[in-house]
Amino acid sequence: MPSDVLLPPTLRAGDKIRFVSPASTPDESGVLRRKAVLERWGLKVDLGQHVFRKRGFLAGTDEERLTDLNAALRDRDVRAIMATRGGKGSYRIADQLDFDAARADPKLLIGFSDITILHLSLWKHCRLVGIHGALMDDNGGFTEANSEALRRALMSSDDIRLQSRGDEPTSALTTSGTARGRLLGGNLDMVSTAAGWALPDLAGAILLLEAVTMHVGQVDRQLTMLRKAGHLNGIAGIALGQFTGFDPNASVPIVDLLRDHLERLGVPIVGGLLLGHGHEPLSVAIGCMATLDADAGTLAVSRH
Repeated sequence: MPSDVLLPPTLRAGDKIRFVSPASTPDESGVLRRKAVLERWGLKVDLGQHVFRKRGFLAGTDEERLTDLNAALRDRDVRAIMATRGGKGSYRIADQLDFDAARADPKLLIGFSDITILHLSLWKHCRLVGIHGALMDDNGGFTEANSEALRRALMSSDDIRLQSRGDEPTSALTTSGTARGRLLGGNLDMVSTAAGWALPDLAGAILLLEAVTMHVGQVDRQLTMLRKAGHLNGIAGIALGQFTGFDPNASVPIVDLLRDHLERLGVPIVGGLLLGHGHEPLSVAIGCMATLDADAGTLAVSRH
């Protein structure tokens, strides 16, 4: 791992995770169920002061949400930080994180969706590795695949290997060839929101993209902006996760729209990866080196 990349150590039994809510207010019972799962792994869990605060669609004021996140970054007893949920609002505070604290005591931030913009900002300012993923609960339960993927990402230094799934619509976009680079990105809405202020240089990266419940026209505008502004220049490859909640009767199917934009970049693409808002989403390290093999339909991410 290059000396300028901050790779937090894997967690061990007894380490502390703090839950914070940088975006929208979570369901309290769901948070407590997630807490119980992590405690069964031998981890200690505590909660930020404003985790359940509610102010409109946000989990408290910008100052309250930022205070909890920065307090976790500064607390040397906290070894990882887990966002209780995404939603909306992380983008309002992504440029105000305590980057000095993150550099002085690197720790994993776990989250996806709206949390993508925090991962991007931390990489831009600190080159800090994080975890794209979460514990997802469905009617009070957690699937074995989902929880085990997060446990491995947090508590093991083994490589993570994801296989394209043919039943995921974006698998149809898989091309051919191989690419290697750092895995960056996440939620498309947040990648486009970060452009110009929180988006790091993506040259040489494997770009991860996923999206949920957007109009096809929104995706078209976002990808057009990213391409024409040069933000996608020099990317090495594209890892496509789950694009869920799109109108199946749209005049242009989402897969066709993605193909129109992404194939122009002329890089290997692997679609159909279980990353995003779909069924049993998995977890993966962001900022680590990744090998994308479109011929095999795989994405392998190294923690070394």
